[in-house]
This record gives sequence, C-alpha cells and structure tokens, in this order.
Amino acid sequence: MKSASLFSTLSETLADVAQPQQRVSVLLPMPFKGPFDYLSPPDITLNPGDIVLVPLGRRQKTGVVWETSSDLPPDLAPPAEQKDRTDTSRLKEVAELLELPPLSADLRRFIDWVAAYTLTPPGMVMAMTLRLHMHGVTSAGTGWLPADTIPADLRMTPARQKVLDLLRKGLPQTTTDISAATGVSAGVVKGLADARALRAIKLEPECPVEAPDPGYRLPVLEAEQARATTALRQSVEKGGFSVTLLEGVTGSGKTEIYLEAIAACIEQGKQALILLPEIALSAQWTERFIRRFGVAPAIWHSDTGQRMRRLTWHATANGNASVVVGARSALFLPFEKLGLIVIDEEHETLYKQEEGVIYNARDMAIVRARLVQCPTVLVSATPSLETLVNVQSGRYRHLMLPSRHGGATMPETRIIDMRVHPPERGRFISPALTEELSATLARQEQAMLFLNRRGYAPLTLCRACGHRMECPHCTAWLVEHRARKRLCCHYCEYFEPVPVTCPACHEENTLTSIGPGIERITEEAHELFPDARILVMASDTLTSPTAITEAVTRISNREIDLIIGTQVVAKGWHFPYLTLVGIVDADLGLSGGDLRAGERTFQLLHQVAGRAGRASAPGRVLLQSYTPEHPVMSALLSGSQDRFMAQEAMQRQPGFWPPYGRLAALIISCEDAAKADAVANAFGRMAPYGEGIQVLGPTPAPVAVLRNRHRRRLLLRTKRTIALQPILHRWLDMVKPDRNVRIDIDIDPVSFL
Repeated sequence: MKSASLFSTLSETLADVAQPQQRVSVLLPMPFKGPFDYLSPPDITLNPGDIVLVPLGRRQKTGVVWETSSDLPPDLAPPAEQKDRTDTSRLKEVAELLELPPLSADLRRFIDWVAAYTLTPPGMVMAMTLRLHMHGVTSAGTGWLPADTIPADLRMTPARQKVLDLLRKGLPQTTTDISAATGVSAGVVKGLADARALRAIKLEPECPVEAPDPGYRLPVLEAEQARATTALRQSVEKGGFSVTLLEGVTGSGKTEIYLEAIAACIEQGKQALILLPEIALSAQWTERFIRRFGVAPAIWHSDTGQRMRRLTWHATANGNASVVVGARSALFLPFEKLGLIVIDEEHETLYKQEEGVIYNARDMAIVRARLVQCPTVLVSATPSLETLVNVQSGRYRHLMLPSRHGGATMPETRIIDMRVHPPERGRFISPALTEELSATLARQEQAMLFLNRRGYAPLTLCRACGHRMECPHCTAWLVEHRARKRLCCHYCEYFEPVPVTCPACHEENTLTSIGPGIERITEEAHELFPDARILVMASDTLTSPTAITEAVTRISNREIDLIIGTQVVAKGWHFPYLTLVGIVDADLGLSGGDLRAGERTFQLLHQVAGRAGRASAPGRVLLQSYTPEHPVMSALLSGSQDRFMAQEAMQRQPGFWPPYGRLAALIISCEDAAKADAVANAFGRMAPYGEGIQVLGPTPAPVAVLRNRHRRRLLLRTKRTIALQPILHRWLDMVKPDRNVRIDIDIDPVSFL
C-alpha cells in the first residue's frame, strides 16, 4: 500500500512538471502591427482581457491578453500573416497579472474594429483605453485591520497601541490614513504588519460620484416633448441596437428629453455615456444634470486630474459610475454594462480627432453601440448631411421638435448688406448693428457679438514693402494678439514679440494690422459702449472649466451686458436674458475649396443665432454680409434648413462625394521637401483605378508646411458600395518610403487643411 501511494504521488508530480505553459497573445499600447506571444506563469491561468505586465527588451510594459476578433467585416480585416505558433522555446513569461478589471470582449472587439477601419496599429487604439491612465491604475491599495489573534510576544508601545485602538473600530484603513489619524510613522504600521499583528485587506477604489436618482425631479414636458421622451424611453427599455436622431430647433428642450432616456437607462441598472464636442459645454450641462438627478455625473476630459481619471476609470469598469459625460476619448472607457450612448451636437466637426489615431467619435460611437447592442441618440438642431441621409434611407429613426419650449419663439433674422451699410473707416461694426446694440443695452437686455477668429488681427503686413509676417515653421500668417503683445501661429506653438521694424525692409513703424479678430472687435465695442460690462468668450480667454463656470454665472446673474465670442459661444448655452445676436462676419468660412464649407457655415451661424430670445423676450439676429445673395444667407434668412440641405445633397450626389461616396486622404510629410514630393509622386504613379475609384493629387496641402514638415496630399474617392480599406492596404504596400517620411491615413476626412 505504501508503494502504491508513493507511485501515485510521483505520477502527480511528474504530471505537474510536464504540463505545458499556456501561450497567450498580449497587445501592448505601442505602434506594433499586432499582439506579441508570451507564456503564462505556471501557476496562473490567463484569460482574454486580463491586464498584465510583460517584459519587452529590458523594460516591463503593461498590456492586455488579446485574441483577434473573428467578427471583423472582410473589407476591414488586414491581410493575414503566416505565423509559426508551435515553437515556444524563445517566448518570455508574463511577469505579473495586475489586479485590474479585465477589458470586456465587446471593448476588445471595438478596439480591433476601430484599428481596422482607420488603418491604425491596434495597440495605439488600445492605448486610448489604458495608456493615459496607466500610472497608478491599480486598486485603491491595501487596508489594515487587527489580526484575528494578536501574537502573545508582541512588544507593545504607545504608538502601536494607538494604531490597534483605531483599527478595532472595524474600518480598514491605509497606511497613509492611519498615519494621518494617529500621528505615528509608516514604520510603526509596517512593524505591526511584520509582527503579524495586522492583516491586509484589499481595498476597492472609491467611487468619484454618487448614484443619480432617476426620480429626483421629474420634468414638466409639453406635448411634442412628451412624445419624443416616450419614444426614447421605449428604445432604452427595449434594449438592442438602434440609432435615433433627436432633431429640434434651438431652445426646444432636446437636453431635457434625452435626460429622460438616461433616467430610463439608470432604472434598467445600466450605464449611459454622453459625448459632448468640447469641454466648454460640460459646465452648464452638469448644472442641468444635477437639477434633474440630484448629483453630478462622472466627468471625463483632458482637464480632469490624474487621480480623478483613475477613479473614474475604475468606477466605469466596475459599473459604479452610472453616467459618464465626456469628450470623444470617453468613448474608450471600459464600461461594464453600457446601455445608452448620446452624442450631443452630433454635427460638430470637433468629434473628429485629427492627430494620433484619426477617428470620428460620432461614427465610432455608433459602432460601439452596435457591438454592445445598445441604443444611440444623435442630438442636433442642425444635423449633418450624413445623418440626414441615414434617416432618409431608414437606417436611423427621426424625432423632431419644431418649436421652442415654454412659449418662446424663434428669433427674427435680418441681413445687413455691408455694401449698402458699410462701417465707418477703421471700424468693423456697421451703423445698423451699432444702433440695435445701443437699443438693446438701453432696455437692459443682453447682447452678443460673434466673430469666429481669435486674436486682434489675422494678418500683419508692412505698408512700405508689403512684407507679411509669416510663421517660420508653417505655411500660415502670424496672428496678432495685442493683449499679449505677440504674433502667434495658430497651427504650432511659435510666437514672437510684435516687432518695431519690418524684418524685410527694416523701416520703423510701418507694420499694420489687417482685418478684425475678436480682440479688435472688443476694442471697438469699448469705444462704442464705454459703460457696457463686456465679457470675451474664446478658447484662449476661458482656459479651464472653472473659468467657463464663472463666466456663465456672471452672464446668468446679469452682471454682463455684452458678450463677445468665437465659436465657443455657439455651443448650446442657455442665456435667458440674451435678446440680440450680431454676427460680425457672416461670410467667414465660405471661401476656399472645402467640401463642407456651406454646410458648416450654416450650422455654425444657425447655432449662434439660436442663443437669442430663448426666454419670454423676443430675439433678433443681425448678420453682416458682403454676399447676402449666397444660399447660406438665404437659408438663414428664410429658416429653410431642409431646402438648403437638399441643395447640398444635390451638389454632392453626382460626383459621389460624401455621404454618397467614400473618401480617404493620404498625407505625406517630411522635413525634406524633395523627399515628400518623391514619395507623393510615387503614390501618384501607383494610384488605384477602376470603375467608381478616383485618386486626386498629389498636391501640396493647403497648409503645405506644418511644424517644419512639408506636406503633400492625395485623396482617394470611391462609390459608396466600394470599401476603402482593401484598396488602401494594397496601395500602401506598393511604396516603401524612408523612415523620416511619415504617411498619415485619414478615413472620412472632415478637414482638408
């Protein structure tokens, strides 16, 4: 019997030794083509989604156990690579399994999908989930409680007694908390732990937000609002994937309606994600959320501190954050049970990320919703043509709010023909607009002047020789910022003091400012209305959410008479005492060859105009224009948005321009202009061709030099039925540029600079 027992034990031991280690693929947040293979530690079983620490060269890197998605559409899947997976002799071992929530299967599929669609290394997409928040992305740490049995030989001191007395209250605390509460050093806590007088307790991260109450303050909804609310709530309660366009005139209560969809999501025990085009909107939006639900949501954007990012990341991953509102990067948070995505101001081009991973957060949000199988709501007063075409084709449902909430009426719109009513010499505000501003301020109502141009003047030139002040690193004029006494490039970080002499002809005091920026309009307004309390709202004056909140509070408390702003003022603000909006240069944005110039200008000016008359007092909008006959001006004057968008569609459809075709831009850049030209010409010679396929270029980009890199562009255009990605894969394989030549791929470009 003893011999049999010994044999059994030996067999089990040999079986353990012979058992092969698990081979796992680990995706690293780096620009590699795909995951690397490693071996799991002998005593740990790893599963897809686990976050691990692995050796890479002489360093250790955080990565995620991966498996290639099998459900990528064939037109997105990159060409397969042959890989020998039988030889494990050279594989390194995973160093550590981190105590972090694993990335869910739907999030991993989403990362693979975005990478394949945008032709980006998957690790760089995955980095948006992990890399920015990796430092300290661990559990909250270790807490301490007294051991079940205190060692009899423990040497007791007053300091140790303080620690034990504190912890006997039953609440585990970290070493830092214990030191703060008792005044003892961390060494005292460590000594107790080493003596086995304390037992370690793993602490979960604290939740940065309280749970919102869907029944806290129910809204009073009018008939049209109630119907839209019912439809959205039903979508959430039913579940499954759907896309709904919530379109409504400015001031119609769109936010209040989709807040009820969020309430339905909370009632279902699921999480909601709300995307806003920029941080500036979060302050007033958060106030509305608090009024409805009693607490603030979790907030995610670039100005959020590192500690709050870690806590929000964890709260999202474990489901404690019911509602997250954020900028486009919030789309890559690890939601545990995502039940609703809302994209506010869906038409905004700010949803397009132009550097790094180039993607459109609006479009990718719909992809994530499809993978998770949850409803999506697109919200806008001026929907994009792409969205409207999807509505017409039946892909999206359409809910419409044609009138303002609470009896408020749409503002009256007038165009001031600047050819007939020009401003005084040296000024940019016409007498007709000045008169309306004076009357508005006399009634103690608020007014707004809008000009979508930062700084004092967009161009500085020499009256003697005609020299124009240009950025030495970019093909761009230097913009004067008089308040800071600088000439600045708005494409890179370059600036220089305003010179006294012309750098070309060396004449003194010959440099002059050409054209108006917002600072110049502010200067003019101070001269015209010396007693008015003026506030400037621009991205370089409102530099933080706190500054934005203070500005909104001052406007709401009627401490401001005249607001002067750039596009920041167009984004969903509700200023009840604002009755007049004057648009200084309504023609700005219509020039150039941008495909969407007319659509964007209409959307921007319509949104700005929508700030007027949102309460009981009627609103007025005055547009200064040198081309009042332009279709955009006609549409704004008549309010015929549908007719204008139909005309835009008719112009794009014959040439299969988006949304009736597909576009991809290749941007070749290099510090050496000749190399950039050579590579661009090589791509031009190898350009794909065929029925429904066209390549435009190569040509210098409109901003031909950016940060000292010469830029050349090619534009691939195909019919809607032809996928871009396989064509691009083959095309890119035909040209092998030098390392110092960079190729950027922009699928579905919205900017052509």
